[in-house]
Amino acid sequence: MNVDLIFRIAGVGIIVAVLDMLLKRSGRDEQAMMTTIAGVVVVLMMLIGEISTLFDTIREVFSI
Repeated sequence: MNVDLIFRIAGVGIIVAVLDMLLKRSGRDEQAMMTTIAGVVVVLMMLIGEISTLFDTIREVFSI
C-alpha cells in the first residue's frame, strides 16, 4: 500500500468536509449529502485496485 494513496484519500476527505460545511451553512442540505456520497464513491473507486490486489494475495497464500 502506498503512502500516496493515503494522502489522496485524506485530500478527498478534507475537500468533501469543507464542501459539506459550506453547503450546510448556506442551507443546501441535499447538495451537501450528494457531495458526501460522491466523495465516498470516489474513495471506493480509488480502493478497488488495492482490494483486488488483496484478494489476489489471499488466493496466492492459500493456493485457492
